[in-house]
Amino acid sequence: MKNINNTLCEDTSNIENQNKYAERVRKIINEKISREKRPLYVFIQTFGCQQNEADSERLLGSALSLGYEKADSIENADLIIFNTCAVREHAELKAFSKTGQLKHLKEKNPDIIIGLWGCMVNQEHRVDEIKHNYPYVNFAAGTNMLHRLPEILCDVLETNRRRYYVDDSNYPLVEGIPVKRMSDIKAWISIMYGCNNFCTYCVVPYVRGRERSRDADVIVEEAKNLIESGYKEITLLGQNVNSYGSDKGEVSFAKLLQRIAELDGEFIVRFMTSHPKDVSDELIDVIATHKKIERHFHLPIQSGSDEILFKMNRKYTTDAYTKVAEKLKKAIPDIVFTTDIIVAFPGETDEDFEKTLVMCDKIGYDSIYSFIFSPRKGTPAEKMENNITDAQKNERMSKLLSQHRERIVKINKSYENTVQKVLCETKKNESGCYFGKTSGFKLVKFTYNGNDNIYGRFVDVLITSSSETMLTGKMI
Repeated sequence: MKNINNTLCEDTSNIENQNKYAERVRKIINEKISREKRPLYVFIQTFGCQQNEADSERLLGSALSLGYEKADSIENADLIIFNTCAVREHAELKAFSKTGQLKHLKEKNPDIIIGLWGCMVNQEHRVDEIKHNYPYVNFAAGTNMLHRLPEILCDVLETNRRRYYVDDSNYPLVEGIPVKRMSDIKAWISIMYGCNNFCTYCVVPYVRGRERSRDADVIVEEAKNLIESGYKEITLLGQNVNSYGSDKGEVSFAKLLQRIAELDGEFIVRFMTSHPKDVSDELIDVIATHKKIERHFHLPIQSGSDEILFKMNRKYTTDAYTKVAEKLKKAIPDIVFTTDIIVAFPGETDEDFEKTLVMCDKIGYDSIYSFIFSPRKGTPAEKMENNITDAQKNERMSKLLSQHRERIVKINKSYENTVQKVLCETKKNESGCYFGKTSGFKLVKFTYNGNDNIYGRFVDVLITSSSETMLTGKMI
């Protein structure tokens, strides 16, 4: 994608220079607060994946550092940012629908600043749509502009002109962006950005760029500070965490994971998402050795047909995938698998789909994130002929989910009368119950009759019953 009305200068991209813009923004905001005798509020809504959630925490942290306060509702906000997703069309349409609903707020208060951020905005045709159909949007900024919010707001506030900051340059990663975390016990750490895999259905390499890994020492220090601050769950994020460090030729993902698992403190470290072709023996050994690493592995298969996998450019076969799963099961007997599956990819036959069902039975997934194929503009799969009818698509999806429901009921049943270590993630609800997750990412609802505050603690829960969606028990 070519630069689109990108007036920001490259030499202003580091945090030191962003601080100069931040001072100008703070002055404008403080003057308005003094004039109107009220705080200014920011509202950020996230669409899409955990990576977007992590990005939103940095956008919110930056906005708070500029003088805004967090809004309790969108109606009270002076700055509204929608952090968008482009992986599926539904997410884009939802973001546009929500943006359309802001028109009346802008008419009521023309001083409101509205911004669209993220993956959707990194598509040229979507920027054109924003320009023509949403004239009340003040700015649009792509994923690689995350650290430049002070500069963008300064530009908008001082010139009162609409701005579009989108290009496909892989800028060097910038550290030091303020973060406002949404939880006080669970934290996301983005360890890398972008993707090099170019699966034919996926828009991510085009909207997030090529792989760029953060410095390992900086990541470990961030994790250490979080753990010392009381965080109990650290999730490492990347489009393909297994390939972390390959662009630097230094620390591998396995070594990074090991360094974090060896930190002092009681915590669990999770990670997502993994690509099957990059699951190394070293990584399996590290997980097996360190109990602080989750016993859950999200291993997207996408299809059980080698022909479809080839068309998807997934770079592995079902046989290679099965061998990886078997290695993990052998080294880590209590491992829990989850996966992604695309139903009705162009050219998928009934036989191809049946092979997917067979693979699901063979691996035994605890959870399946399944989607009917949605063509994304600019990807090779968009141009592939697809003669599968809507009725066939829905029938296959229904069959996949039905088979999975039968399997997960049996899997969850096997947990009954066992004791599971659970991180308590909630306070007691009105029904007297708490909720948390096991190391294998199983949702647990449980009771506790004591008076201690167990929120944010690891507790032992005796599982007494189960359902399709969760385990139920009592703390012991």
